[in-house]
Amino acid sequence: MTDITASFGTLYHPVKAIMVYREQGNQQGIYIESYDMGADGCPCNAHPLTVRESQSLAKALMTGTESEQRFLQPSGLLPHNLLHIRYGKNGYAIWHTPPQRVKLLFKDGLTIPTGEASVPALLWRAGRGQLALYALRDEPLQLDTPLYFAPFFNIYADGRVCMGSVQVDISADCTLEHFISQWQDYFFGSYFSHLIGQRSPVKGNIVQLWKGLVGKRKAFPNNVLVKNGHTIKNLLQ
Repeated sequence: MTDITASFGTLYHPVKAIMVYREQGNQQGIYIESYDMGADGCPCNAHPLTVRESQSLAKALMTGTESEQRFLQPSGLLPHNLLHIRYGKNGYAIWHTPPQRVKLLFKDGLTIPTGEASVPALLWRAGRGQLALYALRDEPLQLDTPLYFAPFFNIYADGRVCMGSVQVDISADCTLEHFISQWQDYFFGSYFSHLIGQRSPVKGNIVQLWKGLVGKRKAFPNNVLVKNGHTIKNLLQ
């Protein structure tokens, strides 16, 4: 079976239809008619577009445009760990984080205790509704820098993160700084529960790996990371 969750978007229902008529032989002469939408999704109750309706429409269009323009705009200087940004309705950002200690949450079925552990350097690529995560080795970041599978559970082979029951709610006018912080909180604030697919994202047993790291002061062993065959350049799409 093919997982198509990432292709789902916000569900919209039709509530109003507008028809524009042009006077024959007169490019300037127009008449605008408004229709309500019935329960069956068909237009009904045709009437001339009212001033109130036109003002509501203008406000909705302006609000959508303003939100789109504010999305991913920095509130100050660009963060030092930002690698790439694309603005617009379908905008996204790519940033990296250094090796660090974080609290990791594990479902009971994994028999891994919840606690702090060292994680490797990570590369994050996120839009409003989807996060992809990759691991990095200790090397300068360039377009041809190789990417590694993120050594975690709940991640597809292409890097997409399954957020499970986490309700991702990123506003259309979210600033860049809050966007980055919010995604990192979502990821590390969710419970790891299972591997997706048959292949382990690390060399060896991933359960034993995290059992040996949680609650210990050990650095993450980069030698267990596995290349995924892609580079940073492949994410700039």
